[in-house]
Amino acid sequence: MNATFAQSPSIEAAVDDMALRADPVVAKLETSGFRDQWRAVAGLGVLGDRQPPGQQETGELGPVTRAVTAIEGIGRAGAPAGLCYAMASQWFGLQFPLRDVLSGQAWSDLGAVANGEVLLCHALTEEGGGSDPLAMETRADRLDDGGFVLTGRKAYVTAAPVADIALVFARTSPGAHPFALSPFLVDLAAPGVSRSSPFPKTALVDAPMGALDFDEVRLPANSMVGEEGAGLALLTATTTWERGLLLSYALGPMRRVLDRTIAWATSRQHFGRRMGASHLVAGRISDMALALLRCRRLLYGMAERLDRGVRTNQLTVDAALTKISIAEDYLSFTRHAAALGGVRAFIEESGLTADLADPMAASTYAGPNDLLRVSVARGLGLPVQN
Repeated sequence: MNATFAQSPSIEAAVDDMALRADPVVAKLETSGFRDQWRAVAGLGVLGDRQPPGQQETGELGPVTRAVTAIEGIGRAGAPAGLCYAMASQWFGLQFPLRDVLSGQAWSDLGAVANGEVLLCHALTEEGGGSDPLAMETRADRLDDGGFVLTGRKAYVTAAPVADIALVFARTSPGAHPFALSPFLVDLAAPGVSRSSPFPKTALVDAPMGALDFDEVRLPANSMVGEEGAGLALLTATTTWERGLLLSYALGPMRRVLDRTIAWATSRQHFGRRMGASHLVAGRISDMALALLRCRRLLYGMAERLDRGVRTNQLTVDAALTKISIAEDYLSFTRHAAALGGVRAFIEESGLTADLADPMAASTYAGPNDLLRVSVARGLGLPVQN
C-alpha cells in the first residue's frame, strides 16, 4: 500500500493479507453462482466471528475495523463489486446490529453465518416506499398463543432470491407513531413465504436483488427481535451502521481503478509524450487519489469509533455525512477514470472499463443522498422535516 493512502500499519497489513489470500479464490469466481461465490469468500474468514466492539485487546484491530479491512482486501483482489457490496451489507446492515440485540444463544441459533452456509437479508423496503418506513403495509398480527401471522410484500431486497433468513420489519400497531413497527427473523423456507426471481439490474449486478412475499406466514413468539414496537429503534441502528460503513465495498475497486489508470497514463504515448506528462492528466489522477484518501479516512475513522463503543445514536449525523461524502467522491473518482480512459472506458475487455452505474447507485441506497442532507440539517438543529 502506497504511504499516501496508508492508515495504521496493522490496518494495511490486514488489508494486504486478505488481498493475498483472496487472490487465488477470486480468480476462480467468474464461473460460479452467487451462493458458491459467497461460500468461497466467506471461507477466507471475511464473515468470521469477531469480539464485540470495545472488547478487543490493546494493539489489536477491533472487530469493526477488521471487517472493513476484509471487505477492502477482497475488493483489492478483484472480487466483483456486487459481491463486496453484499458482504458489507451482511456485516454492517445485519450482523453487527443484530449481535447488539440478540443473546449469544439466539445468534447461534441462526446457524453457520460466519462460514457462508447461512445467508441473511434485510427486508424493509416496500413497493410503495422505502425512505418512509412508517408507511409500510406489511403487518404481523399477534395470535392467542403469542406467535404472529406475517402478511405483506417486501421489494428491492438484496440477496432475497437466495437468502435463508430475513430480518423483516412489519407493522404490529396501526398509525405512524414510533412504536408501530417490530422486527422479526423469518425462515424463508417457512410455508407461505415465496420469493421472486432476481431483478435484472444495471448496477451491482453480481448481488441478486428481489422481492419476498409473506402469505399468512406463522411465526413463533421468539422470532421477534427484542420487544414489540422496537422496530424503528433497530432500523435506526441498522441504517446508521450502513450509512457509516456500507461503502467500504468501494475501497478495493477504487484502488484497482487508480492503479490501472496510473499504469495507463504512464505507458500511453500521447502527442509525442507520455500521457501522464500532461498537467491535466496529472490533475485528474491527483483528484482520484484525493477521493480515495478521503474515503479511507472517513470509513476507518467511523469503524474506529464503533470499535471504541460509541453508540449508534451518537453517530447518526456523522454516518449520514460519511455516506454522502463517499458516494459523491466515488462518482467523481469514476468520472475522472472514464475521462482518462477515453473510448476504452466503455469497451468491455479493454482493461480500462469505467463502471459509472455502481457509483451512481451509491447515492440511492441506505437512504437517498438528498433525504440524508435533510436528516443532517435536522440533526444540526434546523426546523426541517422530510
